[in-house]
Amino acid sequence: GDLVMPYRHYRQEDVENRIVYVEASRGCPFKCEFCLSALEKNARPFDLDLFLSEMAVLHRRGVRHFKFIDRTFNLRIDTSCKILDFFLARLDGQTFLHFEVVPDKLPEPLRERLVKFPPGILQLEIGIQTFNPEVQNTISRRQDNDKSRDNLAWIRQNTHAHIHADLIAGLPGETLESLGDSFNQLVALNPQEIQMGILKRLRGSVITRHTQAYGMVYSPYPPYALLQNNLLDFGTMQRVVRFARYWDLIGNSGRFLATRPLLLGDQPFGRFMRLSDWLHATTGQTHEFALKRLFKLLRQGMTEALGMPEAESLPALQADWERHFPGQPFGGGDAVAKPKAAPAAHKPKRQAQHTGM
Repeated sequence: GDLVMPYRHYRQEDVENRIVYVEASRGCPFKCEFCLSALEKNARPFDLDLFLSEMAVLHRRGVRHFKFIDRTFNLRIDTSCKILDFFLARLDGQTFLHFEVVPDKLPEPLRERLVKFPPGILQLEIGIQTFNPEVQNTISRRQDNDKSRDNLAWIRQNTHAHIHADLIAGLPGETLESLGDSFNQLVALNPQEIQMGILKRLRGSVITRHTQAYGMVYSPYPPYALLQNNLLDFGTMQRVVRFARYWDLIGNSGRFLATRPLLLGDQPFGRFMRLSDWLHATTGQTHEFALKRLFKLLRQGMTEALGMPEAESLPALQADWERHFPGQPFGGGDAVAKPKAAPAAHKPKRQAQHTGM
């Protein structure tokens, strides 16, 4: 029978207080084995006119934050362009859009539209997962790495989109060195965020066919994260898990924009791993760091773990501190901070940090 769109079930309370999830298509044509979408035969688009008329109703009702859950927003370029045109015609300073895109497909019509969005509106989640061709082959992932790198660099340099790029640690055949190489390549492309995910064994996913050959051991508890494999022992995986957590706090948060390039230098993965190991040895924790304490730890860690003279690290730390605690002496705790203007409510907090909004 005919599909009936579900969007009228969003209540006014949802419109006012929640992120509204929408989808213009269901499924995915790719067969990456870590993903449940690989079990589906293809991607099915919904009727575009019907979908856009529903989006117009949501927009009239006051929805401004649209999170598209399509696995691959840029699969059918004519459809992507029509959806972007719909929102470009309705820009009002309140809109926020999130799309998942594949990195190696960015033809000219799409570029023409992406450049038109002002800062703070567009968030692109871009799955890289790994740049290692052998590992891509093992997990049945088709990805043109050269094109992906070029497109990421183009988006970063020519648009105001906030890029959230994904890597997965623990893929079969991936060494720590090869994971680090993918991370370093991404750092060079300078997305605002690099999400280091840990491989999970989703029930029913094809990745389980590699369990024996690669010695994959997963946690028996949700979310069934990888504990070790034949190339990354348990201790190494724990280090990677901590790396991911600290990276999120420091590298992705947008709180250390001046300090981040200094931390990473010309060996981003190796240097941040050293800092991560030091942070864990020093604090024994990976959660619940107050921001001021994080500044103090970085000041100490950049000297002790990375061997940087304070004369090099302090100016950057101080610049970042000033953005958060204007009027307070660096590292001091007593002066009263001038409250920083809160980011506009419709902007996700982290994006606002990166744009200084």
